[in-house]
Order: sequence, then C-alpha cells, then structure tokens
Amino acid sequence: MKVTNEQLKLTADTIRCLCADMVEQANSGHPGAAMGMADLASTLWLRHLNVDPRDPSWKNRDRLVFSGGHASPLVYALTHLSRPDSVTMDELKTFRQFGSRCAGHPERGVMPGVEVTTGPLGQGFAMAVGMQIAAKKKGRTNRTWVFMGDGDIEEGISHEAASLAGTLKLGGLIAIYDFNDIQIEGHVTDTNRDDAKKRFEAYGWKVLEIDGHNFDEIHRAYLKAIKIAEVPVMIIAKTVIGKGAPNKCNTADCHGAPLGADEVAATKTALGFDPAKSFEVAPEVYEVFAQRGALCHRWRNAEVKAEKEAAKSAPAAAPITREQLLAALPKFDPEKPIATRAANSTVMNALADVMPNFLGGSADLEGSNKTGLKKYGWISAEDFSGRNIHFGVREIAMSAIVNGITAYEDLRGFGATFFVFSDYCRPAIRLAAIMNVPSMFVFSHDSFYVGEDGPTHEPIEQLAALRTIPNVTDWRPADANETGYCWVEMLMNAKGPSCIMTTRQNIPVLEGTSAEGVAKGGYILWQAGRQDKDTILFIATGSEVAIALDVAHRIWDEENRSVRVVSMPSVKRFFEQKCTYREYIAPEMMTKRVIVEAGSRFGWDRFRLDYKTTKFLTKDDFGASAPYKVLAKEFGFTAENLYTIAKELV
Repeated sequence: MKVTNEQLKLTADTIRCLCADMVEQANSGHPGAAMGMADLASTLWLRHLNVDPRDPSWKNRDRLVFSGGHASPLVYALTHLSRPDSVTMDELKTFRQFGSRCAGHPERGVMPGVEVTTGPLGQGFAMAVGMQIAAKKKGRTNRTWVFMGDGDIEEGISHEAASLAGTLKLGGLIAIYDFNDIQIEGHVTDTNRDDAKKRFEAYGWKVLEIDGHNFDEIHRAYLKAIKIAEVPVMIIAKTVIGKGAPNKCNTADCHGAPLGADEVAATKTALGFDPAKSFEVAPEVYEVFAQRGALCHRWRNAEVKAEKEAAKSAPAAAPITREQLLAALPKFDPEKPIATRAANSTVMNALADVMPNFLGGSADLEGSNKTGLKKYGWISAEDFSGRNIHFGVREIAMSAIVNGITAYEDLRGFGATFFVFSDYCRPAIRLAAIMNVPSMFVFSHDSFYVGEDGPTHEPIEQLAALRTIPNVTDWRPADANETGYCWVEMLMNAKGPSCIMTTRQNIPVLEGTSAEGVAKGGYILWQAGRQDKDTILFIATGSEVAIALDVAHRIWDEENRSVRVVSMPSVKRFFEQKCTYREYIAPEMMTKRVIVEAGSRFGWDRFRLDYKTTKFLTKDDFGASAPYKVLAKEFGFTAENLYTIAKELV
C-alpha cells in the first residue's frame, strides 16, 4: 500500500482541525500536543502500525500507547478515521462530556484500541516497557510504540523505566518523543536542560533525531527503528506545539485550553479548510485509512487461520480453577510459627507450578520479601524464558511495568517491595484499578513490627490508604494458611488489582482458618458461649488475629463470658458480601466490639455501633526503632493490654 506525502499532509491537517473542533466544542481540553503530533501519528498509523480496527484485540497486533494522555483528541480522531462506524463523528462531538467514550484522557475498556489508561505523565511509558517485556516473554514479533512528551521525560518514572528497558535490551520498544519545548509555565528549558539523546544513549537505547513535521524523515526513522531489534529505540522528534494555529502555535496558550473560535477559523484557513465548517473530513482521508485497515485485516486473518490450525494439534489449556489452586497449596505445620512473608514464598512457588502465566519480581528486595519463583529463572537481555524480573530499586516504575505486563494479554504480573514503599506504587495501583487490570502487589514488612529500621520503614497509614482506592482488594492474612487462601483469591480475581501484606516476624499457624471464609473477606475463626448481645466480638487482621484469639480464649476460660473472633483478611471483599452475610458475621446485637490492627484506625469506625462499647487497639502515630517485641509492649500490642481493653466492656 502506497501512501503519498500529500495524502499524509491532508490526513494530518484533517486531524489537526478535528482536534481543534473537539476541544472548542467541549470548551475544554489540550489541542496543542494533539496538533503537534499529527504528522508523526498519521505516518505511523498509515505506513507502519500493524493494528486491525475490525479486531482491536488481535493478539499479534502492535501496541500503541499515548503516554501523554492529554493528547486524547488525537487518539479519538485516529480511531474514528480508522473505523467511522465504531467511533462516530457524533461521538467526537461529545468529547469530555458525561457518558462519552471520548473522555478527557483515553481509557482502556471504554475506547476501542486504547491499550492502557494514561494521564499521570510517565505511567504510559512505563506500562509500554511492561507490554514489550510481555511480548518478549510470549515470543511475539509485534512492536510496542509509545508517544511521549516533554512532561513524560521530566517525570522520574520514565527514567526508572528507560533504564530497565535499556538493561534488558528491550528491542521492539519504540518511543517517539514529541519534543516541543513547551509546558504550562512556559519553555521546558526553563526547568530541564538535560540532553535527552545522551541520557537515553547512556541507558542503552538507540537514539534517532528528526524533524517531526518532515514526512520523509519520519518515515525513514520508523523504518530504521523497526530494523533495530537488539535494543529499544528513542526517536526525538522536534515539533511545534499547536502546529497549524497561526497565532498560538509554539506557545503555552495552546497547551491546555481551547484555541478560541477566531483562532480555530484562522487555523482552518491556513490549512486550506473551510473556516465555516466543523468536523470536516474529506472522503480521500477515510479511504486511505480503510485501505490500511483492510491490509492489516488480511494479515490478521492469515495469523488467526494459522493459529486455528496449530490449535488442532495442541489445544489450548483450560483456564485454571479455584479448586485446582486450592489443591496446589502447601500444608503448614501448626506447631511451627512462621512469618507470612516466608509462608508467602512457599505458596507462590507452589502456585507457580500450576500457573504458567505467573511472573514478576521485587524492587531489589527478593531476599527480604521472598517472592522469587525458584524453579523458573530470571529474565535477562539474553533470555526472556524466565519468570523472575530484577526490577532494581525502582518501585515507581516497577508497579507501572507490572500493569503493562498484565494488560498485555493473559499474563499475571506481580511486583514486590516493603509495605511502607507502597506510597511509591500507589499511582500505578490506582490506574490498575481504573483499568480493571488484575495486577498483583506483594508488600512484606507490613507494620511497626519491622522493628529496628524505625519509623521510616514502618507502615502505619498505608493500609488505610490502600483501602480508600476503589476496586483495589486488600489482603492481610492472619497466618500461613490464610496466606495461601488469599493468593487463590488474588489469582482468581480478573477485575482489578490485589495487594497482599505479609509479616516480617513469625506468627502462629492458627486452627480453624477457612478458604471459604477468606473468599468472603471475613469470617468467624473461633467462638465460644451463647452468641448474643453480651458477646465480646473481636475483629482483627494479620498478626493481630493471634493476639485476639489468645485473649478471647482467656475471657472464655477464666470468666465464662461469650466471645467471638472474626478474622478479616480483606475489608474490601467483606463489604462486597450481601448484608445478610455481614450481619451474620458481625450482628448488630453484638455491640461490645474490640477492633485490632497494627495500623491506622482510619476506616475501622464503620464497624463501630456505639461509642461506649467499641474499643480500638490501633496505631495512629509513627513507629520507633527497637526490637519488635519491645515495640509491641511499648505500643500496647500484647495479649495483656488487649485483655485489659476488652475487660472495659464488661
């Protein structure tokens, strides 16, 4: 298929006018980047990008990520032109309006062809790194293209991700840097004078420099980038923000605000369009996109046919079931206390044997959080067959890369670090929740029991903070067996991210833990006596469940008073249950409640029914540096102190 420069120019200018019209109609948005990248995007889409608009989920398609998600008008214009019956012109006119698929930033699962949700700058670039790792892991030949801008380059996450991509010699990853030197406050060079070429070359990338408005240079750069298979490629494209707008191009005025009716008209006049018409597309533009789409569709059909033939001799494996995962779980000796981080290692390795799509790594903490999959080797520049990844001390990029791996197709990626560093992971966890991507995050050293490392390494408010993110499932297991049950639920969850928090210190292996109970988020671990309004109800998570259990036994044995201990490994999952189940576990008549967690009280008041008859043992200030047993005594997390608190309810 031959596309001329004249056709590319007409296409790019059409896109510029569509983007200006969308933002003007919405009276909101970012026309500048979209208009500035139109030449780069048109050339990529019509000459080099292998995607099938009729099948956006084609397995061997190229992945295209717009890391600067504010350039969303460009995404929607391209998607409309490639398949007008899928994203209509009327939809473009609803840009940034309630209920529209043309949201302010592109959203996975909402707009066809949007691979990942982007917006926070740098996240898309890091997810693109993850997607190309996934492609390498699966032996695919497709490429991952990512558009990024000056803001992405300034964000630290992009450099964490770029460094790892260079170390892994991640061929097939091609980043197109829209270098226009404009940001909201003026020129980028006012704040950033780095030499991007030298920096990315130092990371191990091949760097090309071009005029981002010269179609021949763009085409040659793409061809060269495609041929470079041994390392990732950065194309630095010098562009003019808002190109086409005669009075506002190359200024911050066109970055994040409508051009204004007069400037839109002037833009159309300058580009040879009718200033009196809005949302105008020439038939020739639709035709050139249709031709490219038909070509890619033929490639797709040939691959699908070959896959079907191959499947006849090697049928695909059936999806793993919860029962199979439960059957694969290890057994733990009830006589041997064990830290849940250590139990977590045993569980992960057992499940890896039945989950071939399970991979990930730690932010240089594998020896501490014990997440290595021992049988399965390490991914490296020379060999992507392993299932462990050395992320290095890069928590921010690690989390986004895990999202890219998991979003790619059917892989289940995980990232691991100390729980206190979940603050670095939070932006990526939040995006995974928005995207419904089931990434998994393993956070060891889950409370002040970290001990000697002191308050900088002792999470207090992090668990409450995670629980505030919609669609994130929290898991804080009470012992080794609950750890296994939590992992089963994490692996069966396909609708959003999961986080598991594990202990540094040894804790008992408890009697009575329940896979079914864990699946519901909370359950009755043990109870004694007549369960009525005089029952003392303990609700606890993680390592504090054992303390609550000890105290409950003492109250029953010494005072013959009714008690109930509820283990609550996932507050989020518990509140997803029907109200009848929640009432069964924590009935309103049981107003005498003791809630125990080695973290912030924030969020636990939803379980309180009465100010006078609900007691809390939580940690609402920072920790300290000392052996963990000393801290437990000083902070009151002992059976003796909890007994005293519970006695106040009698």
